[in-house]
Amino acid sequence: MRQASITFDRAFAIGDTDPRLFGAFVEHLGRCVYGGLYEPGHPTADKRGFRKDVLDLVKELGPTIMRYPGGNFVSGYNWEDGVGPVKDRPARLDLAWFSNEPNSFGTNEFIDWCKAAKIEPMLAVNLGTRDGDAARNLVEYCNHPSGTAWSDLRIKHGWKKPHDVKFWCLGNEMDGPWQMEHKTATEYGRVAHEAAKMMRWIDPSIELAACGSSGRNMPTYGRWEDDVLEHTFDQVEFISLHTYFNNYASDTKAFLASPDLMDQFIEEVVAISDAVAARRRSDKRIMLSFDEWNVWYRTRRVRADRVKEGWPVAPPILEEIYSMEDALVFGGACISLLNHADRVKAACLAQLVNVIAPIMTETGGPAWRQTIFWPFAQMSRLGRGSVLKAIVKSESYQASYYDPRGKHDLFYPIDAPYLKASVVSDDKGVSLFLLNRDLEGAINVAVDARGFGKLKVTEATELRHSDLKAVNSKKEPLKVKPATLKGVSTKSDRITLELQPASWNVIRLEG
Repeated sequence: MRQASITFDRAFAIGDTDPRLFGAFVEHLGRCVYGGLYEPGHPTADKRGFRKDVLDLVKELGPTIMRYPGGNFVSGYNWEDGVGPVKDRPARLDLAWFSNEPNSFGTNEFIDWCKAAKIEPMLAVNLGTRDGDAARNLVEYCNHPSGTAWSDLRIKHGWKKPHDVKFWCLGNEMDGPWQMEHKTATEYGRVAHEAAKMMRWIDPSIELAACGSSGRNMPTYGRWEDDVLEHTFDQVEFISLHTYFNNYASDTKAFLASPDLMDQFIEEVVAISDAVAARRRSDKRIMLSFDEWNVWYRTRRVRADRVKEGWPVAPPILEEIYSMEDALVFGGACISLLNHADRVKAACLAQLVNVIAPIMTETGGPAWRQTIFWPFAQMSRLGRGSVLKAIVKSESYQASYYDPRGKHDLFYPIDAPYLKASVVSDDKGVSLFLLNRDLEGAINVAVDARGFGKLKVTEATELRHSDLKAVNSKKEPLKVKPATLKGVSTKSDRITLELQPASWNVIRLEG
């Protein structure tokens, strides 16, 4: 059996987890909205059309902030189409996902849904086909109390109190040629600067995120962040990052190692952001918003999974079915986010329902948890607090992760420790998030917790399955679920854990 150890001290912290670290994402894409969180006529729907079965699962999942309405969709979205009497709202062709958008769910419905779910809203503005004028009008509509055309229109529409939205995204993935009105870094930086300036004039209390690279494999990566922040540094608090993990190469060991590239991505963007600050001799630090992340590859490159002919409303696209293997990679990404809590202050799992999502529904039928539901729910519940600097000693393995980039595919070499870990402390104790990436052998982990006094194990679970391709489904909604971790020993006041092969483990220790 492999031997590993994890040592941490209460006095040595990386940073505190911001509540916004545990966010998710709702886009007008496929059945995420229509047939997902919003389905009038569903047996569980309330008078507003919100599915209560989905709301219950969302509350169990525990997201804290929700990004909306996109995603690629926002780059062609006229927000005015989605407010006012539903019967008067126009249907539009959505060029992002080749669908017909009825606009029967819009900004006000989203705010009401967030209130029902007890989640902070995060709104994105269209800086693709539109500019700062539409953006500042939306801020006025949402946040200004009354006495102006846009704020009084909100009141006329039935929402007397301001929505008071604090977190705003300045567009989406504007570095991507697939984006409507794709821009160069300079073009985007200028429009983002002007939009941010006017939005903040409307409401000085808002926080703003500029678009970073839509992937570490983008040809403009690095230069994009530097140029965009050169224009927006004084106007924004955040820069965004996006990443999706894949197993195109059918290489499970490399797939499990891929979250380590997320660590590198974060650290590189931090360095670039700080370099921009250094040129200004500024002590301001730009924080990171990792506002799209997930496992996604099966439904990504096949046209039939992305586009349905005939401009349908809410077609079933990008409905990734997640396996046990995917849940392990997802758990590794959770660990990477936690371990950078000093600079990653917001993050959004993409997406929430049906579309590359932890929650699946059948239109008119039930809702159930996908395998990736469990690591996120555990991270959100037990990951609140101070992330400690953990010294992990573990054997490692070599992997080569495949990441496609057009004609120039990339292979990233990774030296991956078999044990990937994060430790989060709070007033009552400490939570350990542990991923065993050894596909064949268990790992015996010695835990050395310093500065806590005597600790005892109050909760210990493992997520694993003998079949790494096992999935949850309507027929077997709990085929993959957490179970009690049996390999826990506290002999001689020393805690040791036996982690089974290919397993995600969460251990709670309290005094």
